[in-house]
Amino acid sequence: MRIALCQINSVVGDFAGNARAIVVAAEAAQRASATLAVYPELALMGYPPRDFLDRPAFVTHGRKALATLAAELPKDLSALVGFVDVDDSGPEWQLYNAAALLEGGAVAQVFHKRLLPRYDVFDELRYFTAGQLPLTFMHRGMRVGVTICEDAWNDADTPLRKHYRDNPMAQAVEEGAELLVNLSASPFTREKLQGREALFAGSARRHGVPVAVTNLVGCTDELIFDGNSALFASDGSLLARAERFSEDVLCCSLGEKGRVTPLVQDEAGAVFDALVLGVRDYARKCGFSKALIGLSGGVDSALVAAVAAQALGPAQVLGVAMPTRYSSEGSLADAAALAQNLGIQYRILSIDGVFERFMGELNPLLADLGPAGGGDTTYENLQARIRGTCLMSISNRLGHLLLTTGNKSEVAVGYCTLYGDMAGGLAVISDLLKTFVYQVCRSFNSRYAQPMIPESILTKAPSAELRPDQTDQDSLPPYEVLDRILAGLVEQGHSQEVLVAAGEDPEIVQAVTRLVRINEYKRRQMPPGLIVTGKAFGPGRRVPIAQRYGY
Repeated sequence: MRIALCQINSVVGDFAGNARAIVVAAEAAQRASATLAVYPELALMGYPPRDFLDRPAFVTHGRKALATLAAELPKDLSALVGFVDVDDSGPEWQLYNAAALLEGGAVAQVFHKRLLPRYDVFDELRYFTAGQLPLTFMHRGMRVGVTICEDAWNDADTPLRKHYRDNPMAQAVEEGAELLVNLSASPFTREKLQGREALFAGSARRHGVPVAVTNLVGCTDELIFDGNSALFASDGSLLARAERFSEDVLCCSLGEKGRVTPLVQDEAGAVFDALVLGVRDYARKCGFSKALIGLSGGVDSALVAAVAAQALGPAQVLGVAMPTRYSSEGSLADAAALAQNLGIQYRILSIDGVFERFMGELNPLLADLGPAGGGDTTYENLQARIRGTCLMSISNRLGHLLLTTGNKSEVAVGYCTLYGDMAGGLAVISDLLKTFVYQVCRSFNSRYAQPMIPESILTKAPSAELRPDQTDQDSLPPYEVLDRILAGLVEQGHSQEVLVAAGEDPEIVQAVTRLVRINEYKRRQMPPGLIVTGKAFGPGRRVPIAQRYGY
């Protein structure tokens, strides 16, 4: 038996475009002598469709598109295609996350997803009903078991295993499955770099049958899907692996070694590649071809510029430096050197005159309202907001997508300005702690004979340069300490007590926790941020703004 893992990039709601991609992949599979093609989860609809599923017209459109697709596929190829099935026999529709077996121009059989995740970014119980249909079908004398994404995550005993009452993989084997296939839309995270393959390999070993998984590739809002589809032999060994971060049709025979695409083993390098795909695909699907970045001469904007240049092409990226009286000559020189190394467009727009005019207009009113309190940041934030206004004006004029440059550490504790450096259309590195930003930059530089990001950017003390001789550590703990605490609080869900017991300073933990809590309102207003960890700020972290729980 020869199987094709059709790793395509679906767009939510683009039924015609998704169907074309499915047909093109099917034709490639047929040319490679495959008899069964497996597509990602909800490949026809795009993933995740979210509240479009509440619209009957969306679901109906999908059903019609499936019938049309079945007639367009090669007649001698069987295809498993993800779609939304519906039971409209009762007073209320019941929706199913489903896979259709398309054969001979028609829908031959339908399979329903049984395990519906409701953690982190997933909320499938909001829309779908758990399936009860049989899990297997016969193909060329072999019984094939069909599971959909989460159905496979309650099987092998690995750190990524989710614990449910049911185990569809085992149930499919009990029905006689000699091959297990999984249609996935599993987003990229650092934690899954090795873990996802270990999970499917473990299932193959446990049941003694080959396991094939086809994963979605592309970006939908915050979610990056890395592809990395694979086939595992019955002993768990890897037989074939598709490309990571790009579309691919991987054709392979059961029991034979096929094409194995090598992976970037460096975690920081893999994250860089994920961000490149995220920016490229988000821009494309939202109608942008060019990007705009405020270049400060610091490490964060340097990394965002490097990602954008790789994603869209250097000529499609404009970096703008916006100095004031507090900006150092070194920062301007670093920004210029970075732009030259990356080959992006570069402009300088001094905002000091506008800043002076603002202060002149505001000072009498502010003085009349009362003296400034301790830690007043009025004029620091004013500079950031002037920059945000200038960048948005350039974006309006040129039609560029404005990329924000705040990292996860800053966003977590509110070391960022609403309507200033938080203004934009996509938060590229908002899920990267500051210490990891440096790792990703160095990994990127290691790909070149000469560093693309100047070493001076990576070695100088971080500073917002919004007041004389300012450094980030004037307001924050050292990033090594801050990031350890934030990783515990945000990514691992630890309490203050757990962190203190692990050796962190109680006063620092309490102060950081307070900053995370009181700045929830800022994060609620930030642009969508690309997700690369198991717990990012965004749709997978739903914390009330008005609350008094201290973590």
